[in-house]
Amino acid sequence: MIPTDYTQWRRCIEVDCGIELKPAFIAARLNALAYARTDEPRRFARLYGDAHLHRVIGWYQRAATESAQ
Repeated sequence: MIPTDYTQWRRCIEVDCGIELKPAFIAARLNALAYARTDEPRRFARLYGDAHLHRVIGWYQRAATESAQ
């Protein structure tokens, strides 16, 4: 299942995949998807589309904000 909102995405990461959304993990994923000059963002977009890539980046940014509080 591809998450369509933030709640589904968090559940997918934390429950289904068993990954804790710790600040270091969030920062690494943001770096890989939003800031990197690697092929990873292009691969992600090819698989899931540009719109979903931008949604996921936004969800990681939201998770980063929430973890900082």
